[in-house]
Amino acid sequence: MADKAQVDVAFGPVPSGRLGRSLGINNIPPKVCTYSSVYCQLGRTAKMSDRRREFFPAIAVVAAVEAKVREVQERGEAIDSLTCVPDGEPTLDVHLGAEIRELRHLGPRIGVISNGSLLHLEEVRGDLASADWVSLKLDAADDRTWRKVDRPHRSLKLDKIVNGMLAFRDTFAGELVTETMLVSSLNDGVGQAEAVQDLLRRNGDTWATTDRLVREGRLVELTFEGQRYYLRRLR
Repeated sequence: MADKAQVDVAFGPVPSGRLGRSLGINNIPPKVCTYSSVYCQLGRTAKMSDRRREFFPAIAVVAAVEAKVREVQERGEAIDSLTCVPDGEPTLDVHLGAEIRELRHLGPRIGVISNGSLLHLEEVRGDLASADWVSLKLDAADDRTWRKVDRPHRSLKLDKIVNGMLAFRDTFAGELVTETMLVSSLNDGVGQAEAVQDLLRRNGDTWATTDRLVREGRLVELTFEGQRYYLRRLR
């Protein structure tokens, strides 16, 4: 079990274009993840894992968020959402669903930003179903590119992940968003873009034009270690 004292479980709120004033929930210790994506701002994943387990007691996570909400409200500040956006993959937390349900009484809508890699597990889909807003990653439509960009845990299979996403889409009552990071020379070729577009179409999403994304501020160009990265929000 991780040391909660060394992890800022609740932080913010910070402004978000999608979620308003979002209070972050860090329910996973730094860099425990199913992926080690080439563009991750935290660098390479220190502890690759595909096993769900307890990192912090659920009661400790809930208490930390409740305390932070009280602190923010005492300052007279608004909170529009509570968002699980940890330094690792949030669905690795076996208590995720319970934490979401226990935080419901606080009022703000609850979101989870996940890479979607464990959605082939029915229990994970059940946990995420408790949220109001879920964001999933989809960086490639073929196995070779996916492994180059996301560098997944060796046990993971892209087809199982996609099928899990489709199953979740069919039952989720909240707002579902997909995101993809276009990485220069890895997955930004015409064929790749078309393949991802086709996969997103199957998932009920659309790929907006680059011009509109730029105009609306939804396309961000980043430079990291000499490579260009593009973040698109797909809806």
